[in-house]
Amino acid sequence: MKIKTFVFNPFQENTFILYDQNGDCAIIDPGCNSENENSILSAFIESNGLIPVYLLLTHAHIDHILGVNFVSEKYKLVPYLHPADLFLFTSGISVAEMYGLDFTPPPVVTREINDNSVFTLGESKLTSIHCPGHSPGGVCFYSESDNLLISGDVLFNSSIGRTDLPGGNYKQLIESIQSKLMILPDETIVHPGHSEFTTIGEERLNNPFL
Repeated sequence: MKIKTFVFNPFQENTFILYDQNGDCAIIDPGCNSENENSILSAFIESNGLIPVYLLLTHAHIDHILGVNFVSEKYKLVPYLHPADLFLFTSGISVAEMYGLDFTPPPVVTREINDNSVFTLGESKLTSIHCPGHSPGGVCFYSESDNLLISGDVLFNSSIGRTDLPGGNYKQLIESIQSKLMILPDETIVHPGHSEFTTIGEERLNNPFL
């Protein structure tokens, strides 16, 4: 499985496209927030002959859902979201106004992600890992065969997600990381929702919060 990362919107959020050799792809956390960013995302999909089959959300903070309406309409996809984050998803308009962001409300209809939901891309598989703490419904997406983890805003390079936003819980976040992510192999490459990638082994040794 291959991965393409885009850095979008004023929050410098990482949007991911994961795709298998057969062309099936998952768009994860579309943060595109302008016509130019929308074009960058769609041009990559079209130039590589990809077929979007999933729209996946690690959580529903505004910087991770700014492009949901665009992706949902263009590729006729219903977003997958953990139900515990639905309250964040539906409050997107007011949060965007608070930050002065242009925002087209996404469809209210979502499909549920739960712990251990499996998403198939050709011969590759992604499994969801519910990791609450940054948000109640935060999930990561893990591919064992590709040693790859999309960690959302749960785990960062030498840091962890903030817990001072609605629904955040520091103790719960640490417990999620320790019990569900630190058990993964050291060589697992971690692609976070912001900043540079890292590995589980690197964070096990050097993350000051762990």
